[in-house]
Amino acid sequence: MSVVNLQVLKKEAIQLLIQLINTPSISKQENKVSFLIEDYLHQYGFHVKRKFNNIWTENTNYLKKGNIRTILLNSHHDTVKPGKNWKTNPFSAIKQEDKLIGLGSNDAGASVVSLISTFIYLSNLSELPYKLILSITAEEEISGPLGVRAILPELECINLGIVGEPTQMQVAIAEKGLMVLDCIAEGKTGHSARDIGINAIYVATRDIEHLRNFSFDRKSELLGFTTLNVTQIQGGIQHNVIPDFCSFVVDIRTNELYKNEELIEIIQKIIHSQMKPRSSHLNSSFINPMHPIVLKAQRIGRKTYGSPTLSDQSIMPFSTIKMGVGDSVRSHTPNEYILISEIMEGIDIYICLLKDFHF
Repeated sequence: MSVVNLQVLKKEAIQLLIQLINTPSISKQENKVSFLIEDYLHQYGFHVKRKFNNIWTENTNYLKKGNIRTILLNSHHDTVKPGKNWKTNPFSAIKQEDKLIGLGSNDAGASVVSLISTFIYLSNLSELPYKLILSITAEEEISGPLGVRAILPELECINLGIVGEPTQMQVAIAEKGLMVLDCIAEGKTGHSARDIGINAIYVATRDIEHLRNFSFDRKSELLGFTTLNVTQIQGGIQHNVIPDFCSFVVDIRTNELYKNEELIEIIQKIIHSQMKPRSSHLNSSFINPMHPIVLKAQRIGRKTYGSPTLSDQSIMPFSTIKMGVGDSVRSHTPNEYILISEIMEGIDIYICLLKDFHF
């Protein structure tokens, strides 16, 4: 392939992001935006594969001898639903000098277009010592089954993943996982005036108090302690009936020192309510701090840290880092925005990280 003009790619990245913002892509409704990205990649001659609303493509300019290593560049094109406090139309990109306002601009449109530009640039260089796969996937915001989870079996062995999420182009080398438990406290109905029966709300509140006072003892250097919070509760059918049923939800943010199955066993021992995991596949992520990609990132001035927020890293069964354009503080907020200068710099940093990278 001939060398592409990086400045042209950067200008196209901004125009592509404007198109992405202008094309609503709420989770499960990403069809139009996925075809938009696919069409752009076709312009550069890439063969694009598709499953549901996920697309991916590969480079061809890699050394095809010996032990071929593969790097996955991944980000997501779906967005959350816009809140009510937007001052502008969230589905209409507004450019104000260096600022680009619109839903998904920061999370994670800026990372999407920056990774696409990086992939195109690297794919047009002379032979790389590794294979690249670019995937832009769906349903990340809802941890849905038709997102990246659906295409991982379609991909060959991946040695390293770079997940594009807003991290200010710093490098998350660990990420907390998520487990949600649906709990049901059972009692026995009775008339409230006679004060008979077993009040399921009281059973639930005793369990909740036990959970409130419980703490996990294994502290991660990067992620801190595993934490839990009761975030929902519901019980009772009317004022004069002692309820025989009360449900509550436990949100657990995990570090790499516990397996989800182990946490389930620990929690079940301290509560009487029946417990059913709603999700237990969103594991914490951790990469060896001495991994070559971490060392290279540090050499080019990137900071490493542990991230409290969840991403598609949690379902990738291989070494990953999370690194992307923008600031997670802006994610899921009204009037979400990205700076154009952040995208320009982000592309440069991605290229600097990968251009001369060796495992």
